[in-house]
Amino acid sequence: MSYSMQLMMVLPELVLSLGAILLMLVAAWGGQNSTKLVSWASIAVLIGAGISLAGPASAGGEAFGGLYRPDMFAAFAKALIFFAAAVSILIAPRFFQTSSGDDLRPEYPVLILLSAAGMGMMVSAGDLMSLYVGLELMSLASYVLASFMRRDTRSAEAGLKYFVLGALASGILLYGISLVYGFSGTTLFAGIADAYAGGRSIGLMFGLVFVFAGLAFKISAVPFHMWTPDVYEGAPTPVTAFFASAPKVAAVALATRVAIEAMGPAIHDWRQIVIFAALASIIFGAVAAIGQTNIKRLLAYSSINNVGFALIGLAAGGEAGVSSVLYYMAIYVVMTLGSFLIVLQMRGPDGQPVETIASLSGMSRNRPGLALAFAIFMFSLAGIPPLLGFFAKLQVFVAAVHAGLFIFAAVGAAASAIGAYYYLKIVKTMYFDEPAEAFSGRTDPVEGALLVVAAAVISPLGWPLLGYLEIFTASAAKALF
Repeated sequence: MSYSMQLMMVLPELVLSLGAILLMLVAAWGGQNSTKLVSWASIAVLIGAGISLAGPASAGGEAFGGLYRPDMFAAFAKALIFFAAAVSILIAPRFFQTSSGDDLRPEYPVLILLSAAGMGMMVSAGDLMSLYVGLELMSLASYVLASFMRRDTRSAEAGLKYFVLGALASGILLYGISLVYGFSGTTLFAGIADAYAGGRSIGLMFGLVFVFAGLAFKISAVPFHMWTPDVYEGAPTPVTAFFASAPKVAAVALATRVAIEAMGPAIHDWRQIVIFAALASIIFGAVAAIGQTNIKRLLAYSSINNVGFALIGLAAGGEAGVSSVLYYMAIYVVMTLGSFLIVLQMRGPDGQPVETIASLSGMSRNRPGLALAFAIFMFSLAGIPPLLGFFAKLQVFVAAVHAGLFIFAAVGAAASAIGAYYYLKIVKTMYFDEPAEAFSGRTDPVEGALLVVAAAVISPLGWPLLGYLEIFTASAAKALF
């Protein structure tokens, strides 16, 4: 294969990387005044990267000796990542204008682009080395984003916690990679799969455990979830929205690719790990969220809970299982971004962000439109029909049943009732409690438009999209087999 064709296969990452470098030069030259230009240019770069997915970047095959796989599975995940990244840039300016005196700086969208480039490399990785390089590029940008508000103590604390625990997780993952390489003799996924198919090896089993432990941190699955509530609460809200969507999709897609392509022959070994992580995340995420008083911490535990449901599809394995994971993550991204768009509207009389759940009291009378949208997102996250969140959960449960995991699916379905409690508690607070002080200011037109679209997609109005989503996810899942 020619070198130019291989470059065409990695075009999305090239667009993001070159765009980030050029915009960093613009930021250095123009300073603070270039923020608006760099932000809109970054969105244009993300759109360009998304368009480039339609070519060789999704045609299948491999590039650079198997290091990179430009298939439909990666293209679907990248489309979700680029969408979430663009939304995270769009919603940032208004937040930073009124928060702690920290204005939005042009480095913010550039860091988002670099993180997206790393995530693109992650989901297309065909080798443990390209996997690790992509993951670290994403992580290093994320550490800076978490502590982006320099004058805010919570933001600095969130960045430090994320960095320390992220370094620990990277060490665990790297140790697992070294074990897998040592006992298989290769870092290519295809060669690793052959090694696992060749017979049981204690060294390979230990490598499998450490690799999945490192990946569990990135998707914030129990018991490697400890960073999530503190980082989500302390980071700027647009950054939290980004963390809860794009990196989550990338990490889940990466874990799926590693499980199916590299460690597929050892499915009976890693399935036990995934089943434990799934049930623990569902139950712990639901129980721990009940006593929360901060809306961002509650959404952090909600993300842990939702990762558990996505892992049910991964545990099922096969094309149906992988398809259900992608199906779930697509709907999850819209629900999560919509929820954080509501959080961005929560502002006190002084214009500063308000994050207490109590401040939502009676919002149905003060801001009925916001209350209705938030209720839609909460009901959907709870998995209540006829909203799209119900169909997402149904998809992963059906995949588990078809894989013969009846008890697992039943326990997961029963545990989802626990999570419904705190989602419904939010709705009850908005519609039945005595009104608290109304939030100040009007909804930004861009944020308002995104809210309307997200709520409409998640509502029964989004039903026509489900058929197309099922076709795309099935096609993407087939690429791994």
